[in-house]
Amino acid sequence: MAPVKVFGQAMSPNVARVLVFLEEAGADYELVDVDFQAKEHKSPDHLARNPFGQIPAFQDGDLVLFESRAVAKYVARKYKTDEADLLREGDHSEAAMVDVWTEVEAHTYSAALSPIVYECLIFPLMHGKPTDEKVVDESLGKLRKVLEVYEERLSKHRYLAGDFLSFADLNHFPYTFYFMATPHGALFESYPRVKAWWESIMSRPAIQKLSATMTP
Repeated sequence: MAPVKVFGQAMSPNVARVLVFLEEAGADYELVDVDFQAKEHKSPDHLARNPFGQIPAFQDGDLVLFESRAVAKYVARKYKTDEADLLREGDHSEAAMVDVWTEVEAHTYSAALSPIVYECLIFPLMHGKPTDEKVVDESLGKLRKVLEVYEERLSKHRYLAGDFLSFADLNHFPYTFYFMATPHGALFESYPRVKAWWESIMSRPAIQKLSATMTP
């Protein structure tokens, strides 16, 4: 069987999101480079895979997908085993909690944290733009409030959806990884349960392997 294909670059947070789940599953995949500097993401070939001209795109035989969280969920379903049941769809209550914290990551956590990554790393390194400290300060204020909620949640459970690693936890990896490379990564020191949760995620072999390809 031909390996699935992921179109993009590993250093992209959204591409890395998909790769996390493929690595966790031990799946056979091919990473097909899409050169942003050459605007290959806007080429007709890539637009046929992702009509919005973004990365990643994903191909499994005749099936072509885009949107990183949707692709990651497909991967989690496709490669589900008793040992790797990240969506917990066999238990309605557990699955609901996975969904809740997946939504929190997408709409609350990343909304607070990702602007810091863009302002401190992506814009200066890739576009030569200075950091907008006002945006960073505002985002840090929002992130502190989010981390307070996480700290409380993690005082009751080892992971966000319960006492099991889930799809929700692993979705936090890409942007948090880059956040830790900003001058503000030490913020997690103020939230010991969040810090322990993050260290648990980072200790996973699949995450360590992928991290080596993402060094900012």
